[in-house]
Amino acid sequence: MQVPDQGQCSRELDLEEITRKISFLDKWRQIFSCHGLGTNNTTLQNHGGNHTSADETEERTGIPQPKGHGHLPSSSPCSIPKPSLVSLKSGGFPISLAMATKLRQSLFGNAIHVFSYDWKKAYFRFHDPFSDLAFALEVEKGGARSIQMAVQGSIIKYLFTRKGKDCNFHSLCAISKREQEQGLAAALAGILWAAGAAEKATVCLVAGDTYVTSTPDYSGDDFTERLQLFELLEKEATERFIYDHLQCFKGEGSPGVILFLYSLIFSRTFERLQKDLDASTTHLLQPSAGGFLCRQAVLNMILTGRASPNVFNGYQKGKSQEILHGVLTRSDVGYLQWYKDATEDDRLSQVGSMLKTPKLPIWLCNINGKPSVLFSTNRQLLSDWKAEHHFDLYLYSGHPLQNKPVHLTVDTHSHHWERNQHEDEHVPRRRFSPVEMAIRTKWREATINWNGTVPFL
Repeated sequence: MQVPDQGQCSRELDLEEITRKISFLDKWRQIFSCHGLGTNNTTLQNHGGNHTSADETEERTGIPQPKGHGHLPSSSPCSIPKPSLVSLKSGGFPISLAMATKLRQSLFGNAIHVFSYDWKKAYFRFHDPFSDLAFALEVEKGGARSIQMAVQGSIIKYLFTRKGKDCNFHSLCAISKREQEQGLAAALAGILWAAGAAEKATVCLVAGDTYVTSTPDYSGDDFTERLQLFELLEKEATERFIYDHLQCFKGEGSPGVILFLYSLIFSRTFERLQKDLDASTTHLLQPSAGGFLCRQAVLNMILTGRASPNVFNGYQKGKSQEILHGVLTRSDVGYLQWYKDATEDDRLSQVGSMLKTPKLPIWLCNINGKPSVLFSTNRQLLSDWKAEHHFDLYLYSGHPLQNKPVHLTVDTHSHHWERNQHEDEHVPRRRFSPVEMAIRTKWREATINWNGTVPFL
């Protein structure tokens, strides 16, 4: 009988021990992953299931984070959501350093700033199908909220104009998940096609490869440098392409709102964008409370296809006699705004008829800086003056506690003594809620019945 070598037995025992320890570590790695505690220093998981980079953690906590590479194994049962990626085989062409730099300059005014955390985690997701908010996108706080709400207006537009479908409130609530996805794809494609002057649309998606590296004049963010651009020459082809890659815009972990904003800028082209803007607006985002908010030019580009920096009609001279650019065409989805500190004497801040009276009774509203959507299910509301005497509107504010649209009844021919009943005697110089004030910028003598809902916003 051959006696095994003592050193060989020791090596076998060592290998068994190492294998056992590796299995033990894998077990704990999976447990940590389920609880959002990665063993990797680059990517952590927040409570919402989104990625948080070491830079973002340092930005929010002020604590320097160690830098590293690699990711948690995707095979773990509770893996972190990852953005959907495309490959070079999908076609398109990669972004260049010059394009990435120009893109950042158009947004921030320089190529050093990067999007804040609330922007990076923003994507397009609906409320539950077949519910009172089936037609509505869920939105969170942050600068991306206004873009989501502007897209919301286009989703309602699509749902109102579908062939063979009735235009009523019930039809908005009775849509399936597939219809939600079709509505989102149609809305995004329509906006990009209009921005491309009905000639061409460009869709930006994230690839697995990195095409651009950081320089002293350009700060990387780990997804702009991996963009692939796809040019579509027909509106229907654009809609099909977006529908086929919809997960890139609606999937958890994907920077869906940023990808849409990038696509919007590339569809518009840098040349057209430069002509759209004026001395009052040189770039599209403005810093606010540690993040970035959209300037009016972004909202107007979504609503009209043109990045007009102002809300009045046509062109006007500014205080220094400079030529300021307003809205040139009547849009499908309109725009209303009201600020408590605004004055009617400021002609440059007054919304013009091009936005106040859209082709469809749908309005993106900016009420004290908070975006919301106001709409009527009567498509003839703005084409028949008699319909504007007494009509219903629905308000979606995107507030987390809102579980159905607010039903408002508007009366533009009520008597003075009826309007006085709405006066708030306890608040000097304030007779109406901010929502009512916004509606009255369109219908000046209107009284609004909230139908049992406590006025908000």
